[in-house]
Amino acid sequence: MYPPSYTQSEFCCDDKSYETTGLYLNLGHIMPDFSVLEDDCTARFDFDETRSHKRVKQAPSATVSNGNGAGLYCTGSNGRTSTNSLNIVPRLHFRDYVLTYTERYLAIEAMEEATAALMDDERNEVIEEEGGDGMKLLQQLIACAEAVACRDKTHASALLSELGANALVFGTSFQRVAPCFVQGSLIVGVLGSPAKTVTTFTAEKDEALRLVYEICPQIQFGHFVANSSILEAFEGKRSVHVVDLGMTLGLSNGQQWRNLIHSIANRTGQPPHRLRITGVGNSAERLRVIGDELESYARSLGLKFEFLWVESSLENLKPTDFKLLDGEVVIINSILQLHCVVKESRGALNSVLQMLLELSPKLLILVEQDSSHNGPFFLGRFMEALHYYSAIFDSLDAMLPKYDTRRAKIEQFFFAEEIKNIISCEGPARVERHERVDQWRRRISRAGFQPSHTKMTMLAKQWLGKAKFCEGYAVTEEKGCLVLGWKSKPIIAASCWKCS
Repeated sequence: MYPPSYTQSEFCCDDKSYETTGLYLNLGHIMPDFSVLEDDCTARFDFDETRSHKRVKQAPSATVSNGNGAGLYCTGSNGRTSTNSLNIVPRLHFRDYVLTYTERYLAIEAMEEATAALMDDERNEVIEEEGGDGMKLLQQLIACAEAVACRDKTHASALLSELGANALVFGTSFQRVAPCFVQGSLIVGVLGSPAKTVTTFTAEKDEALRLVYEICPQIQFGHFVANSSILEAFEGKRSVHVVDLGMTLGLSNGQQWRNLIHSIANRTGQPPHRLRITGVGNSAERLRVIGDELESYARSLGLKFEFLWVESSLENLKPTDFKLLDGEVVIINSILQLHCVVKESRGALNSVLQMLLELSPKLLILVEQDSSHNGPFFLGRFMEALHYYSAIFDSLDAMLPKYDTRRAKIEQFFFAEEIKNIISCEGPARVERHERVDQWRRRISRAGFQPSHTKMTMLAKQWLGKAKFCEGYAVTEEKGCLVLGWKSKPIIAASCWKCS
C-alpha cells in the first residue's frame, strides 16, 4: 500500500502574503517535497491497535533531498537504491515530517481566528490613533511571532530589535502593550529557552497589585459578585465557614473580607452566630498578618469571627486541612486561582475539584479571566493574549492620564508579568492558563458540580455605575454567568456552583 501524495498546500498556507493582516504564512522554504514519494518511494502503513496513529515502515535507503539539506530515505519501486550528492544526515521518517508540519499548520489555523478578531476590533483604532506607524508596529509584532514560532532566530532577532525601538512605555495603548510581547518573544525566540516562574513577593509587585485593585474594575467586580453570593447563601444560617483559595490574591489587608464583615455587621436582620474564614496561601506570615487585622476589625464591629490559615499550594490541599464544624455552611471562594492548576493532563485541576467536592460546599464561587490563553501552540496564545491585553491597556488609557506613573506600574509589574508567562513559559512554569467561560463550565460540571444561576445582573450593573471606573466597561449575563467586558471584549467572568 502506498501513501497518498502530500503536496505543500496540505501542510501550510498558500504561497501568498496576507496584506490585510500583515502575516506571511508561507512555509514553502522549509517544506520538504513529499511529491517525490509517489514515484520513488515504497512505503506501507501498519496499524498498531495500541496506538491511535499510523506508523510508516520504510526500508533502509538513500536520501531524497527536501531542499533544506535534510532528506527522506527510501527505496525505488524498481528495487534500486537512489542516491544523493548531499552529505548523509540522520535518518528521518515520513511521519516525522507529517507531525512537524501538521503542528505548524494547526498553529497557524489557531492564530488566524484570533488575528481576524484582533484586526476587526483594533485596525481602525490603531490607524486613527497612531497612523501608519501604528499599523506597521502591529504587522511587525505579528511577523515576529510567526518567526519565533518557526524558530527563525535571525529574522526574529531583527524584528525584535526594530520593535524595541518603536515600543514606548508612555506611548499609545498599542505602543505600550507591544514591549510586553517583545520581552516574552525575546525569551522564546532568541534565547531559545522557556522562562521560569518565580513566585516571590516584591515591593513593586505588591504596589502594582494594590493599584490594579484600586483603579481597575476586574478584581473589585469579582469581590462584589462573590460577597453578594455569600450573603445570599448564608441568609438565616447561624454558622458560616468560607474557604478562600489564594487568600484574596495576596492583597495586604484582606480587602474582600473586610468588605464582607462590614456588610454583615450593617445589614438588617440577625447576623450569623459565627463567621469563620480559612485562607489558603504560600506565605504563613502574610496569612497570619491578614488574619490578625481581620479579627481586630470584626471585634470593633461586634462580630464573632475566627480566622484560620493553611500554608499550602492548591495541588497539595487535603480535606483534613480544613477544620470544619458540624452544622456550619461551607462556601468556597476562588478569585483568579484555579487557572493556575490547569495543566495539559487535566489531572491536577480534577484532583483539586474532587477535594473541594469532599467538603460538601453549599456554594463554589469561581471568578476567572474570560479568554483562551491555554492553547498548545505559541502562535495561538500570542494572538489571543494580544487581543485580550490590548483591550485592557486601552481601558487604562481611559482611566489614567498619559504620563501617570501608576499606569506604567500596573502595566509593567502586573499585566506584563502575566503576558510573559502566557507566551514564554511551558510545562509547570506556565501558570497563567486562562480559559473561556464555556470551557470552565465543562470542567466544573464534569467534576460533579452543577450551576447555581446567579440573579444579580441588575445589581452588578448598578454597582458598576456607582463605582464610576470609566465608560466602556459593561456587565452582561451569559448562560448564568456574569461577564465584565471592555467595549464588547470579555475580560472577566463570575459564576456560582453547588454540589450535584
